[in-house]
Amino acid sequence: MAEQSNQASNQRLAHFPINLFGAVMGFSGLTLGTKKLVELGHLPFILFTSLALLTVIIFTVITLTYLLKVIKHPAEVKHDFQHPIAVNFFPAFSISLILISLFLQSFSTTIASIMWHLGVVLHFVLTIVILNSWMHHEKWQITHMNPAWFIPVVGNILIPLGAVQFENLELGWFFFSIGFIFWLLLFSIVMYRLFFHPPMMKILEPTLFIMIAPPAVGFLAYMALNGHQLDAFAKVLYYFALFLTIVLLSRLPQFIKVPFALSWWAYTFPLAAMALASFSIYEQSQIGLHLIIGMGILIGLALLVIQLFIKTLVTIKNKQLCKPHPKPNP
Repeated sequence: MAEQSNQASNQRLAHFPINLFGAVMGFSGLTLGTKKLVELGHLPFILFTSLALLTVIIFTVITLTYLLKVIKHPAEVKHDFQHPIAVNFFPAFSISLILISLFLQSFSTTIASIMWHLGVVLHFVLTIVILNSWMHHEKWQITHMNPAWFIPVVGNILIPLGAVQFENLELGWFFFSIGFIFWLLLFSIVMYRLFFHPPMMKILEPTLFIMIAPPAVGFLAYMALNGHQLDAFAKVLYYFALFLTIVLLSRLPQFIKVPFALSWWAYTFPLAAMALASFSIYEQSQIGLHLIIGMGILIGLALLVIQLFIKTLVTIKNKQLCKPHPKPNP
């Protein structure tokens, strides 16, 4: 009996999902949004501290579990890296390091700097490896394309947020350029795929919210690199992100019909980025509507994160979390 239990646990570990780091990104985004409201004087510091601690704990547990999978089931890790959906979530680990470093600097600049530099190096390596995989292949099809493909290369647009704190502006502009140009390219491909090919699998529909993140984070990164000058280009990035948010929220009745899966965590970080962008533009414009938009999104995000956290815990309790990846559309 004990042997069967051990075999079942070992099998679940073999299928421990890399895309669970999307939950870390969601919690990190909520923590950063809370941090911003603390700075604006609308929330107590203890709330930010509690969320920061919870986010670090979740990140540590997921990281150690996946590391155990790397040690015990390297073949399954290789399979993850060759899967057209799962491969794009490996950089979610490096992005999680970068996001956590952005709020850890409130407690320890040294630890935050180490995490940021580690995240940047790892993300750059993953960008090169995955980009080479895209260019030299015999397996990817247009039907494999979904917004999760933004994560590896467009994720570089997040790095400048820490570059202004831990390095220099030139390094920030380097990564901003990579992320921004690839956002334009991949956004066009995603639109082509959505317009002219069969619909994505229902389980992947939440990843459409990832489309909000590049212009929203791009706005934040550009503002940081540009000395927080609210110029015309910054406004284009913000208002396009706002437009995408409105479009996707208009489809909310369709999205909530999708059965719960880890892909639901794709809703979270893009909404957090939009809330942060709204707070940032409010600071410069002093237009109250921007603050209202940001607070509305952040409140909705907090409720969503609580719901997803509970659903994920229930899934773990029912031993339904660790399953083989669904086969993508042919």
